Amino acid sequence: MYFKALSDETRIRLINILLHHELKVGEIVSVLGMGQSRISRHLKILADAGLVECRRDGVWGNYHVTENGSARRFIDAVRYLLEENPRSGEDLARAAGIVDLRRSSTLRFFNAVADHWDALKREIIGDFDIGHALLKEAGNHGVGVDLGCGTGDLLAAMKIHAQKVIGVDRSPRMLEEARKRFTGGDNIEIRLGELEHLPLGDGEADLAVVSLVLQYLDRPEAAFPETARILKPGGCFVIADFQRHTHEALQKTYGARRLGFDETEIREWLTANGFRLDRVEAHPVEKGLTLHIFQSTKS
Repeated sequence: MYFKALSDETRIRLINILLHHELKVGEIVSVLGMGQSRISRHLKILADAGLVECRRDGVWGNYHVTENGSARRFIDAVRYLLEENPRSGEDLARAAGIVDLRRSSTLRFFNAVADHWDALKREIIGDFDIGHALLKEAGNHGVGVDLGCGTGDLLAAMKIHAQKVIGVDRSPRMLEEARKRFTGGDNIEIRLGELEHLPLGDGEADLAVVSLVLQYLDRPEAAFPETARILKPGGCFVIADFQRHTHEALQKTYGARRLGFDETEIREWLTANGFRLDRVEAHPVEKGLTLHIFQSTKS
């Protein structure tokens, strides 16, 4: 069945692209330069064979190679053959260009809304004290890191739990707003960087928090091995993000890439990267959304 599904060069190219990037149909059309109906037909054949999956965010379908089971083992076994396709390099370069455009769009969004981001955030979570909910069981630590710190609204709360606090964000304008909150004696450090490539050394931190940030990443799962890398053994990792939902305004108005996450997704990413899940809570907030909080420990 798997060999039959890959008996067409276009489907071989599709699998190779989707091994590296999750893409919408329209984006795949741009990469391969083919008609949408043709791409959709090939995707259906691959999906029926179990080789690709579609993750839906509202009306949008996002395609990626299946992550588990015999289909994934088959793909991994023949991956070297897929990469030998003479068009592989061109395909991946075009796909990477599309992903870069997405990331640039997200960065422009945050740079543009930096001076009123706190107000936008309140429209979503209302008066809910997210800092208290995140950190109420975090304990005391030497170095704490806010991953995707934005304007720095959590950094002061983290100071209660850590002797030194580091805020990391990829938006220079957001970091400008964060710096305005603190003086040189606050023992708070601001660093420019990305969650997929953190500007921290191995085992530099004891506590890491990522709050309402994973939904903005193209590959949120990539933040988990990086967080595991920068945390000491026994370090605490706390996550806050929305339960999967259909509120598409979060994409249109607030720039989100994903409409939340299933609890099982977060659990699997934690387990796969050596974390023990200690606490899960669900809190209703504004607009009918539910905020999930996960607290875990690096094994």
